Amino acid sequence: MHQHAFTESALADFASAYPLAPQHLTHTIAQHPLLELDALVGLAERLRPETLEHNAAVDLKMGIRNDETPSNGLGVRETIERIGECGSWVLLKYIEQDPAYAQLMRDVLSEIEPLVAPKTGEMFRFEGFIFVSSPNAVTPLHFDPEYNILFQARGSKTMTIFPTADPDIIGDPFFEQYFAGGPRNLPWQDDWAVRGKPISIRPGEAIYVPILAPHHVVVHDEVSVSLSITWRSEWSCHHADACRFNRRLRQIGLRPASPRLYPQGNRAKSYSHRALSKLERMIGAA
Repeated sequence: MHQHAFTESALADFASAYPLAPQHLTHTIAQHPLLELDALVGLAERLRPETLEHNAAVDLKMGIRNDETPSNGLGVRETIERIGECGSWVLLKYIEQDPAYAQLMRDVLSEIEPLVAPKTGEMFRFEGFIFVSSPNAVTPLHFDPEYNILFQARGSKTMTIFPTADPDIIGDPFFEQYFAGGPRNLPWQDDWAVRGKPISIRPGEAIYVPILAPHHVVVHDEVSVSLSITWRSEWSCHHADACRFNRRLRQIGLRPASPRLYPQGNRAKSYSHRALSKLERMIGAA
């Protein structure tokens, strides 16, 4: 039997917030052996090279573009081994490639699935990410297309979460560009700071991050290790396809209404985009 990641009270806290509101949670997997630095060096060597990211991460501008992120001049293994001193950030992406980490993810998500499915539909496309960060590392303002729980295993950090789909910060043009393959980082304006909700976590604590909510992260003064487990839902996929359909409409000079936010749905636009995409593939194959 697997170790439960959440207590009953943590599950109740999650249920009260999901899917709209960020929520501070507690968990029991901070000491899991798969989250030790030695284990993560081994994991990095087993993962596909294209699923590894690392860069300099201290003193970054909050609104830095993805293509402006500086290199640290090191390899991934050396970055992890020197993480306490090299001022960097390592991201191990899609850790479900590894059977042991995939099992850990399944065990955790099985605990919340009964709370998720009645609200946003079946959970699918489970993906896991591990962040290994130097003291004072910064993750700039960005958006993720998944529902996310971030588990802190070592060190501490503060995530500042902004209102879901705030039209000033993350309006329709950004979503339409992102779901067409655009970058995930967002620009920054100092007057947005007051809109953010900072949540600090240490080992044994976690944050539920709502979909569509922009956020940034600052590590405190110790090495940080965090596990992010994400999933999609029928609702989130319909929202993404509605953004893609709106992009089509905008390209022909129309001004479409914004996709609806939960609990409303976006099926009509979503199915329209899917039908057009299928037709385009058929024409392209002819």
